[in-house]
Amino acid sequence: MSGPTLRIIGFINGIFLITLAISMLVPVITLLIYERTNEMGGFLWSSICCLIAGLALIARGRPEGVNLRPRDMYLLTVSSWLVVGVFASVPFVLAQKMSYTDAFFESMSGITATGATVLSGLDEMSQGILIWRSLLHWLGGMGFIGMAVAILPMLRIGGMRLFQTESSDRSEKILPRSHMVAKFMVLAYVGLSLIGVLAFWLAGMGLFDSINHTMSAIATGGFSTSDRSLGNWSQPAIHWVAVVLMILGSLPFVLYVSVLRGNYKALLRDQQVRGFIGILLLIWLVLGSWYALTTQLHWLEAVRHVAVNTTSIISTTGFALGDYTLWGGFAGMLFFYIGFVGGCSGSTAGGLKIFRFQVAYSLLKANLLQLVHPRA
Repeated sequence: MSGPTLRIIGFINGIFLITLAISMLVPVITLLIYERTNEMGGFLWSSICCLIAGLALIARGRPEGVNLRPRDMYLLTVSSWLVVGVFASVPFVLAQKMSYTDAFFESMSGITATGATVLSGLDEMSQGILIWRSLLHWLGGMGFIGMAVAILPMLRIGGMRLFQTESSDRSEKILPRSHMVAKFMVLAYVGLSLIGVLAFWLAGMGLFDSINHTMSAIATGGFSTSDRSLGNWSQPAIHWVAVVLMILGSLPFVLYVSVLRGNYKALLRDQQVRGFIGILLLIWLVLGSWYALTTQLHWLEAVRHVAVNTTSIISTTGFALGDYTLWGGFAGMLFFYIGFVGGCSGSTAGGLKIFRFQVAYSLLKANLLQLVHPRA
């Protein structure tokens, strides 16, 4: 790999680090609001270190005439997650006094929207740490990729290629310029986040908790401000808001761009979206009816519990409403398999993605037809 290629990759990572350094000011502002100024030092020092590292990477400028190949894009994707994860862990070390191993695990889980955590006692934890965990979800879900798609065309690098490398989305470009796609994707991401905060707040959740859970839900990450996750709130409206946001985060964000440009039926016509919603409704109906028959819950209550937990599993979010591992072998087996499915291609959800199962089904159907009618 040539020097200019490594230099441009370092330049882009430098931009990511500067963005991360600015993001570290969000916990600082949060701690100011809650008058916990004695906890600000860890985030301020982390921001300064991250900013210095970012400026060092971009100091030499970007080389001219460099075209990144597909394998270079893969290196850029992996290196960006690794570099951001390393620096995002510093606030956990300085502010939460965690070991670096635990801090790196927590930051990487956050930035990749995985949702696994080594922390406990979240109900009494510092608001700065809580908002930082959720913000890592939000940035990792679409923030960095959306920013990259907007920046790379200015560097004469294919921005959509990076988006496809990270999200497995091979859909056709719906706008001639990548930075315009990024603009609408980020607009949709921010818009859905604002709507989510308002919806959680109107449903009865506090503003701080609403912000945290919206960032976790729309990024399909799963970090919560309580050890009991969504079980800490008994209002059914809060649970349904979480379900809707997890579904919205699991749909292709490129289609949101089509909706914003006036094609209001883009989501309804997409085969991925239809398949994802169809699978969800089928699971809710079957497992909800089974859960209602095996417990004393009303059918609607059973469906609500099933909807929260199964949507969380299939979208790889990680929210929980009660301990669904106690539901029995049938439910446990179903949860195990739907965890592999994931959301739609080009969404913030993980998993294998719906479209791969749809392609596999189409190929299997074609092969079976060929076996039955070999001369057709």
